[in-house]
Amino acid sequence: MARIALAPEVLDDFDRILAHLAAYAVPDAPARIMAIVQALDILQTSPLIGRPAQGGMWELIIGRGARGYVALYRFVPGLDTVFVLAIRSRRKAGFKRQPGQLPDLEAGEA
Repeated sequence: MARIALAPEVLDDFDRILAHLAAYAVPDAPARIMAIVQALDILQTSPLIGRPAQGGMWELIIGRGARGYVALYRFVPGLDTVFVLAIRSRRKAGFKRQPGQLPDLEAGEA
């Protein structure tokens, strides 16, 4: 069973999502974050379930419509670890962080 590690920037992503939901007075904002975290659990047993993305990364689709998010991650088989690198709304066009800014996961950096 693979280990899941969240990059520190993912906490910033959660803060950004919560701020956006608060701006629109969404009543169940904390529950949405919990749903995202729970959805990531599938990566423990199926780390390549997402769709392939650039640079050897994967995207896990979470939820639908206004409740839809995408988790960008990389699975490192040698470490049996899934590194979740970013979370964004499915409606956003791209991640804020560029692949060149990501840690060198092959070297064990996270």
